[in-house]
Amino acid sequence: MNFISNFFKKKDSHIDKRTKIIAPISGKIIPIEKVPDVVFSKKIVGDGLAIKPTSKYIVSPINGKLGTIFKTLHAFSIESMNGIQIFVHFGIDTVKLQGNGFKSYAKEGQQVKVGDVILKVDLELLKKTAKSLITPVIISNIEKFKIIEKKEGTTIAGKSVIMYVHKK
Repeated sequence: MNFISNFFKKKDSHIDKRTKIIAPISGKIIPIEKVPDVVFSKKIVGDGLAIKPTSKYIVSPINGKLGTIFKTLHAFSIESMNGIQIFVHFGIDTVKLQGNGFKSYAKEGQQVKVGDVILKVDLELLKKTAKSLITPVIISNIEKFKIIEKKEGTTIAGKSVIMYVHKK
């Protein structure tokens, strides 16, 4: 009996080491390789996935501390308590919009929880002005971690698990 319980305990402890990455925006998951920007599709800045958004709020995908919120409000970084660095980048070439269509609800250095609103986007305006609305969600320090599962399908911001990550 002891062998069996230890066997299951080890399996469960492996699962406990996984960190859930939650959808920062509602929409449809797109493989990172299909993002129309080589910086993301070739995984130059890290690995992850992308979301074709259907909602206007971008929320925290993890509990952690906000790093940089770009002055143009199109992207931000956040670090989890266990050191996972995530980069959320709304759209492609949206830096060129100089913040037009974006509103910030958070500050750099702020502690946030999953689901806390970071940014709001004007989807209708951005559909007309951005090259693409596809939003990469990247683990930027992937060399220290391993993505063990990427989800597919549709997401709900602050609710749906999009990836599981653990230390190598």
